[in-house]
Amino acid sequence: MRLRYFNMLSKKRNYLCKKTMDLFIYVFAALFSVLNPLGAVPIFVGLTQDDSKQERSRISLWTGINVFIILTISYFIGKYALVFFGISIDALRIAGGIVIVTSGFALLTGNFSKKRGVNKKVASDAMQRNDIALSPLAIPMLAGPGSMSLLIAMYQEHTEVAQKVATCLAILAVAFCIFLILKSAHYISRILGSSGIVAISRVIGFIVIAIGVQYIANGVVTIFKIV
Repeated sequence: MRLRYFNMLSKKRNYLCKKTMDLFIYVFAALFSVLNPLGAVPIFVGLTQDDSKQERSRISLWTGINVFIILTISYFIGKYALVFFGISIDALRIAGGIVIVTSGFALLTGNFSKKRGVNKKVASDAMQRNDIALSPLAIPMLAGPGSMSLLIAMYQEHTEVAQKVATCLAILAVAFCIFLILKSAHYISRILGSSGIVAISRVIGFIVIAIGVQYIANGVVTIFKIV
């Protein structure tokens, strides 16, 4: 009897571990696709071309830290913003899905930088500033409304402590990847070239569109069920 009880506990623990790991992978993949740090490589190269290697590393590190802070705050505080404005989670799914889909189309058409609000004037202003890690790199280039709405919806859908920890670890992993990619941006730019980065961004754009459409579909289906 005791052995059977321990077997049941072991199976339940394994199931929860698998479920948590699956969530970590999903959140990491979704966030990485929506943020698309590779798309920020050409802009980072342009903004830091006159900086030393040490300064580029510092900017890369602080960009990753800023993205982590912005996304983590959005994840935990976003729920209260919804309550304050009286917005339902399904409405957020649909609105967030639309934002994510438009970001995906921007990646497919090569207008990603413009869509994120990084035009020539913004880039020119940024080059005259001492620190670009927060703006325009962390926000709006990387952490935008699409990733924020995605995380707010995640907070509402996954309520267990282990799931919230997995989501925070996924955010941390994405922020670390952003640091590594931006730190190696000049090297990546030389290896892939602008055409290689555009090609990868377009593939990611297709995935982003699929994520956005799924969110819209989930919201619409739930609303129709309620009605």
